[in-house]
This record gives sequence, structure tokens and C-alpha cells, in this order.
Amino acid sequence: MSPNLATIRDRVNEFKGSKVRYKALKGRRKTEERMGVIVETYPHLFTMYVESQRSTVSFSYAELLTREVEVEILPGNRKLIQF
Repeated sequence: MSPNLATIRDRVNEFKGSKVRYKALKGRRKTEERMGVIVETYPHLFTMYVESQRSTVSFSYAELLTREVEVEILPGNRKLIQF
């Protein structure tokens, strides 16, 4: 069964405050790979604090569904997010 936006939103909310590694497609064969912490979840998006940039980035749950963004929970946390 493929995930839907509600399932993805619930899974991301479970890991609020966890350290993650994300990989985001930025177009024209460019990707961004960084580590951060899931700070907040909202109805249509979630935010992460990226220490290396000292800034906050946001992604929509649709980006996870379409695999434009991949999120991996780092070891030491409970489990991996699999979509």
C-alpha cells in the first residue's frame, strides 16, 4: 500500500525533535544533502533547523510523497522513516 499525505504527516510528527539527514532535489541535476532537526510540523509542511547553515528550511509533505525530498532519521533515534 502506498502512503498518502496523512500517513506521511503523522510519521514526520512522530520524529519531531529528532536529528535527520535530508536529501533534496534542487533541479538541473543538483541535490542538497544536509543534516538537521525537525523543529515543527504544520498541516501542509514541516520545518527543520540546519545547523551548518544556521537557518530553518521547510518542506511540504507532498515533496516527501513525490520523493523530491528524502528524509532519514539518524541512528540513536527510534526508527527510520520509510515511505
